[in-house]
Amino acid sequence: MASDSAPTPLTSLTREQLKEALSTIGQPSYRSDQIIRWLYQRGASSYDQMTDLPKSLREQLAEIHPLQAPSMVDRQISSDGTRKYLLSFSDGALVETVGIPSRDNRLTVCFSTQVGCPMGCVFCATGYEGFTRNLSCGEILQQLTLVQDDFGQRITNLVAMGQGEPFLNFDAVAEALAIANSKKGLNIGARKITVSTCGIISGIQKFAEIDKQYTMAVSLHAARQSVRDLIMPHAASQPLAKLKQALIDYLEATNRRVTIEYTLIDGMNDSDKDLSALLSFLSGLLCHVNLIPLNKVEDSPFQPSHDGIIERWLEAITARGVEASVRHSKGQDIFGACGQLKNHRR
Repeated sequence: MASDSAPTPLTSLTREQLKEALSTIGQPSYRSDQIIRWLYQRGASSYDQMTDLPKSLREQLAEIHPLQAPSMVDRQISSDGTRKYLLSFSDGALVETVGIPSRDNRLTVCFSTQVGCPMGCVFCATGYEGFTRNLSCGEILQQLTLVQDDFGQRITNLVAMGQGEPFLNFDAVAEALAIANSKKGLNIGARKITVSTCGIISGIQKFAEIDKQYTMAVSLHAARQSVRDLIMPHAASQPLAKLKQALIDYLEATNRRVTIEYTLIDGMNDSDKDLSALLSFLSGLLCHVNLIPLNKVEDSPFQPSHDGIIERWLEAITARGVEASVRHSKGQDIFGACGQLKNHRR
């Protein structure tokens, strides 16, 4: 069944669109569940592997909705066991994905939601790359199945902290999370799934409407407007006062604690004024604060704050009754840590 227009890749279809596509060619709705299981439980990379589908259906689907698996351009392994993957999609778009194992047999995947990133944060390697396009739901999920297959281990935790701003690709990300959480998909617990945003207010509002116990992390990085505008220029349209109100509304709607992420940069956002501003911003919020020492980025003039400053900030925050911790990112030696993803090859 050929079409005059270009065929639509299977991985760009939502679950409802897949059901509609199958219905159009006279197939029952349960076929969509079979295909979802093959794609996201078993990591199928071709229709030929979907052996419980009739051969004629597989051939028809291959023509109208081709299954295009990403290729692994590069794979690096850190001394701490973290693995970073450089993946290429059918149009040549490149993204990086990180698999992070732990001693208690957990496997966390840090996945990308966009090719590049439009936010332009000055301390982040991805920001230097600019923005190319959004990833589809299927392209997001293909990152997960590739990592799971490479480790030979079930994924237990997901973090949308790779390349891109998830809330600027909201619908595809929400669909991918729903499949990852579903028993018909990857069956990952909702509380084990975290989405990190630079503070896109419209996205926070929509995220509050999702009836799942996902965790939301907000990359704050500065609580003084002038400093935040300087280091996160494309977040300037999301002013801090409105962002805090959006978080208060989110907490009231969901009763889910928010994670506040703050990367400490020497001489940039780590002064006493910055600490005072952060403590004021945290007032009235149910949250956990992750203080993140800046990770090295090639050709960047920025340096991490001194250990003494980090410890002083941690003490000051916890003294206000706010839970806080220092997050030392894994995979730094392969440029796979927070802020380092730049499609880097050996």
